[in-house]
Amino acid sequence: MRIGLNALHPGERGRVETINLPEEVCRSFYRLGLTEGTRVRCLRYCPLGGPGLYLMRGTVLALRREDSAGILVAPDGLLPGE
Repeated sequence: MRIGLNALHPGERGRVETINLPEEVCRSFYRLGLTEGTRVRCLRYCPLGGPGLYLMRGTVLALRREDSAGILVAPDGLLPGE
């Protein structure tokens, strides 16, 4: 099952399967290391429709909700102890 990255709840993680965004946005994400197969963990969402905070490859990224909706992940569930 694939869902948008923005559908993960805080504490949940997933593995990126596909990035369905414009080419220039994809290139920016690729330069940051956000590629297919990358494991991503949702940390939290900012209030009032603000960006989501995600941990990937030891870095915290703030992604707009419309961008994170175009990143499809296979959810892995909650990390142990959360």
